[in-house]
Amino acid sequence: MIWERLIRLEKDIVEVLNRSLVEYKEPGMERFNKPGWTNRTWSSMSIRRAHVDVVDARETKGLWMAHICLFPMLENGGPIYGFDVIAGKNKVTGCFHDFSPLLKKEHPLTRYFIEETKWFKPSKERELPDWAKAIFSEGMIAAGNITEFKELNQLCELAISNLNSYIDKIGHYNSDSKKEDVIRAQNFYCEHQQQNPHTPRTMKSLGLPEEDIKLFCADNLFPKI
Repeated sequence: MIWERLIRLEKDIVEVLNRSLVEYKEPGMERFNKPGWTNRTWSSMSIRRAHVDVVDARETKGLWMAHICLFPMLENGGPIYGFDVIAGKNKVTGCFHDFSPLLKKEHPLTRYFIEETKWFKPSKERELPDWAKAIFSEGMIAAGNITEFKELNQLCELAISNLNSYIDKIGHYNSDSKKEDVIRAQNFYCEHQQQNPHTPRTMKSLGLPEEDIKLFCADNLFPKI
């Protein structure tokens, strides 16, 4: 049931992105599209890059992973949408969700996220390392060891409702910031995400080639501008 729910979530996310954004082929990404590994990108007038990364290693490693990240355009000081999950057959080992503020820690859209999700409390919260605390909001959801379908379903519903709200509202902040400030802030986010040691370790455990992992994590997962 866990995998079935997550695969449905993937389809729902793609449906939302297809409805509101335009898919494009990012240069260099074709290397990371192969059986069991999917990478797709979209953009719009307000969102410069929406990335969906899914590794389906259920048959080989008993694991399934998804990463979804949306960056605003370069004169938009809004937060970054992020949702990440990795799951075995019987439990979700980690799930993370946030509207990560860039220029303003008290950005209205991040405050909206915090208000919309404050009712949800993970049964087991994951402690965040320093690199993560530097970029995530105070309301960031970090859940671990999810075994109950109800909790997983709540997270999936949050992911979709917040994705719709993010796409609907992010355009309100177009042209509210200087390009050089947004570039600096988005690069700061990417630099800190690249410090995450769990990402390459997890991808290796999923059976992906080590050479691909190094290149993907450096140039495609959180590419600096």
